[in-house]
Amino acid sequence: MEAPILQIAGLRAVFRIAGRDIAAVQDIDLEIGSGETVALVGESGSGKSVTSLSIMGLLAKKIGHIADGRISIRRRDGSVTELTGLDAEQLRRVRGNDIGMVFQEPMTSLNPVYTIGEQIAEPIRIHLGKSHREAAAEAVRLLTQVGIPDPARRAKQYPHELSGGMRQRATIAMALACNPTLLIADEPTTALDVTIQAQILDLLADLQAERGMGILFVTHNLGVVAEIADRVAVMYAGRIVETGPVSEVFARPRHPYTIGLMRSVPRLGQATALKAAGTPLPTIAGNVPSLAMLPKGCSFAPRCPMAIDACRAAVPPLFQVSQTQASRCIRWEEL
Repeated sequence: MEAPILQIAGLRAVFRIAGRDIAAVQDIDLEIGSGETVALVGESGSGKSVTSLSIMGLLAKKIGHIADGRISIRRRDGSVTELTGLDAEQLRRVRGNDIGMVFQEPMTSLNPVYTIGEQIAEPIRIHLGKSHREAAAEAVRLLTQVGIPDPARRAKQYPHELSGGMRQRATIAMALACNPTLLIADEPTTALDVTIQAQILDLLADLQAERGMGILFVTHNLGVVAEIADRVAVMYAGRIVETGPVSEVFARPRHPYTIGLMRSVPRLGQATALKAAGTPLPTIAGNVPSLAMLPKGCSFAPRCPMAIDACRAAVPPLFQVSQTQASRCIRWEEL
């Protein structure tokens, strides 16, 4: 069988804070196959971005590092590379070449003093060895591919001269410049209005179908998950608490946190109906705990309406609730 595009096993990433190693993510197991989109979902602070930065080798060097686990990537030539054992120079050859990344806010990920064309052409020159003229021509072709009108003129413009939607398309073009096998999209539509958001999602789906790459899509928007993902991994306090095919998890969620997230999604006419009934909008009580002071046992127990003493005794494992779905809840059969 063909190896997965991405395989993460037992990942534990820590940050050194006040003389202590604080685990930002732990016990992360994840796989992405060719042409597959896996969504990482959860509240802010759940560990989604740290997971993606760990894959890219972009954790803050002075305070952050991967303490345990392994991350493997299948490259364009079919070889499998273990990323956690690479030095900085070896990682640089993989990053931007075999793995592309689209960040949440394009204005902060694009360099304001270089033109769009120059920024897209740079990885083409570095990783593919193209000349300046060849790379510039390829940058214009990529801008055409991501749907930017008048690409030759836009390639000569600076980031501030483009709209938010065009800037995000340009960052996608940059991430895809070297035809990576894996694309990491870290909340790429959060700063965009819903119309542009839909266009970006359609663009990613079209490019994936054309190139066959795997996509790790980081988001807190369950509507986006339903639109673009094949499988979903729900994260809470640094751990995956539920995972499975989107259709299965959405139809039969088997973790109280997943249920809370789904109930918190606003629905058309819901606010009016609840107001008439004198009922508040559904929310998840409390806040995500500090990673420096995680409760003993299940991290969600202090906020969980189903928590019992056994939940607070030990961290639950991921229970296999079906052939394709798993839940980190000891009461999953009652949900």
